[in-house]
Amino acid sequence: MATTINIADLPSLVGKDLGTSSWIEITQERVNTFADATEDHQWIHVDPERAKDGPFGAAIAHGFLTLSLTIPMWTELLDVPDAPTKVNYGLNKVRFLSPVKVGSRIRLQATIASVEEVKGGYQITVDMTVEIEGAEKPAAAAQAIHRFYA
Repeated sequence: MATTINIADLPSLVGKDLGTSSWIEITQERVNTFADATEDHQWIHVDPERAKDGPFGAAIAHGFLTLSLTIPMWTELLDVPDAPTKVNYGLNKVRFLSPVKVGSRIRLQATIASVEEVKGGYQITVDMTVEIEGAEKPAAAAQAIHRFYA
């Protein structure tokens, strides 16, 4: 369930754990579509038969596919309805910690690390962890920066 807050109240979220998003399944179709969009057709992603004999025992999602899926998961966690403009401003740090095998499900856990005022709105820094269902280690850890403008 999303935390809903007005833009002026964003500073009150510093340190707040926003919880976890819904699970997203990583299907071979999703991986193939991402491969087409990015022109990254490495066999470890798009050839499930060959990938069975690879280092992970199955086809895996691209790291940047996992990272890009933080956007729909993120929108489940925070809603700022009076901010008509919302911008992904960048990333401070990203690490891909574990491969995400095709057929796995991932979800996002997010905590607000900081909030600072910028011209016309607020910039928030979010500590994000992408969890893999049933796995000990997360798929990814990142620190994302988002801007909300009034």
